Amino acid sequence: MAHEENKAFLRRVPLLSALNEQQIESLAAASARRNFPKGRTIVSEGEPSQSLYILLSGRAKVQRSDSEGKEVILAVLGSGDFFGEMSLIDDAPRSASVITLESCDFMSIAKESFKSMLLQSNDMCMAVMRGLVRRLREADQKIETLALLDVYGRVARVLLDFSEQVGGERVVRNRLPRQEIAKMIGASREMVSRVMKGLETDGYIVPMPEGRLMLREKIASYIS
Repeated sequence: MAHEENKAFLRRVPLLSALNEQQIESLAAASARRNFPKGRTIVSEGEPSQSLYILLSGRAKVQRSDSEGKEVILAVLGSGDFFGEMSLIDDAPRSASVITLESCDFMSIAKESFKSMLLQSNDMCMAVMRGLVRRLREADQKIETLALLDVYGRVARVLLDFSEQVGGERVVRNRLPRQEIAKMIGASREMVSRVMKGLETDGYIVPMPEGRLMLREKIASYIS
C-alpha cells in the first residue's frame, strides 16, 4: 500500500510530470513519505546532502544563520516545492536550513535515484533548471527590495508576495508572524510591528479572522 501511495504522490508533483510509468515505479521504490511537526528542522545548513525533498503539504522556511546566530529567511516553501537539488548536483554541503512552519508531509528521494532520473529524462532536467532559474530571479528581486525600498516597502513586498486573489480581493490567507517577516526583510520585530500598525491605521491592510489580512490596492504604491 505504501508503495502505491508513493507512486500516487509522485505523479502529482510538477517536477516529475514528464516521467513515464516505469520511471515513476523506480522512483517510488527509492522514495519515502515522511511527516514532520511544526518547528522541525528537516535539513541543516552545512551538512552533506543525501536526498531531494518534495513538499507535499504544509509550509516550510528556508533559512540561513551567521556566526552570531542572526537568522535570515530566504524563502517560504509550499505544496509542490522541492529543495536539496543544488547539493545533489554539485556535491557541496547544504547552503541553508529548512524548518517547518506547520505540520508538513514530505517525499524524500535518494541521491542516486535523483541523479539517475536526470540522466534518463531531459524534461526532468529542464524542470530542475526552471526551478533553479526561478530561485535566482527571486533572489535578484530580494536583493533589489533590500537595496531600493524602505522598511514600509519591504513589508509591503512580503505581504504582496504571500497574497492571493480570493473572491475579488487580495488576501494573505496564512498567518505571517512579525518575527518571520522581520527575518525576511532584515529589520527588527518591533519595527515590523510599527509598520504593520501604520499600514492598518492608514487603511492599506485590513485584519480578518484567523490571522488573515486583506490588502488594499493602494499598498502597491509602496513598491512602485
